[in-house]
Amino acid sequence: MKLDEILNQIAPIDENFRIKAVERNDNLLMPLRAMGRLHEISEQLSAIYRTLKPRIEKGAVFVMAGDHGVVEEGVSPFPQEVTGLMFNAFLNDLATVSVLGKKEGLEIILADIGSKYDSSNIVNKKNEFVVKKVIWGTKNFTKEPAMTREEAIRSIEAGVEITLKYIKDKNLDIVITGEMGIGNTTPSAAIGAVITGSRVEEMTGKGAGLSSEGVKRKIDVIKRGLEMHKPEPEDPIDTLSKVGGAEIGAIAGIILAASYSKIPVIIDGFISTAGALIAYKLNPATKGYMIAGHCSEEPGHIRMLNYLNIKPILNLNMRLGEGTGAVLALPIVKQAANMISNVATFEEAGIPK
Repeated sequence: MKLDEILNQIAPIDENFRIKAVERNDNLLMPLRAMGRLHEISEQLSAIYRTLKPRIEKGAVFVMAGDHGVVEEGVSPFPQEVTGLMFNAFLNDLATVSVLGKKEGLEIILADIGSKYDSSNIVNKKNEFVVKKVIWGTKNFTKEPAMTREEAIRSIEAGVEITLKYIKDKNLDIVITGEMGIGNTTPSAAIGAVITGSRVEEMTGKGAGLSSEGVKRKIDVIKRGLEMHKPEPEDPIDTLSKVGGAEIGAIAGIILAASYSKIPVIIDGFISTAGALIAYKLNPATKGYMIAGHCSEEPGHIRMLNYLNIKPILNLNMRLGEGTGAVLALPIVKQAANMISNVATFEEAGIPK
């Protein structure tokens, strides 16, 4: 499905069902809204699924992978080769998100959108693996645009295509965003600074474990890239192509596909939320389908979430990525659906209010 086509077919969540869900929640067999945030989540789920009996039965975490030319500037403590070397861990239940996701009954789907890794020899995989490579690593955005505009669009479309296929084939009713890409907090911070209007210093953190000097270097790298390319904040494709990454585009595609399919998408951490910013700027209706799984340790993450005006479910001082924080939030989302679907109202229980 082409980008313009899916953007034109995304319907907003149904606010009438949200109103009905609020009314039901206000009459559940408990003190008024005694379950706190679970009420808000259940009301959003009702509006997304268009029912007062939402059920979450089958989910998947999509780990989008890509490499970044900007790692040449020393913005990560890990070598670029680690991106591809992690593929085996994701596919054979050795990586953190694979272990956590399997515990929650999730499908684990790894998609190579833009890595430099030749995956032709991968064998013995336990999980789904898709190669839909748009680019063999982005360019160093301190010297040239990370991608062409066409590559940026294709990265989003790749995410859409992969996600729609598995929603249909696996009968998914919820999806989770995840990623792998050494150095990808740098393009994510750049995207966040452009779209939210925050200062680069406010958006940039240690990523996978940079020293204080490393963070200063990373800030300088992002500033140089932004000064050179001057991305347009109101044109998310321009921003993605100039300072973004293929896996970030694909994450935006996950969100577009979920919104099109009228199912919720749990957003993971800093990199995933950079993808959420791209999706939101492409079509603001997507925000209604987004649930923020957690708030990461990256200082810019909360600024991204505040810009989107979505509240994270968890705050566990995490900074791994992969989709891990979103996976941990899934049981809470499921219980929100369970609560509004199955807890009786005072009237149903025959108890005076």
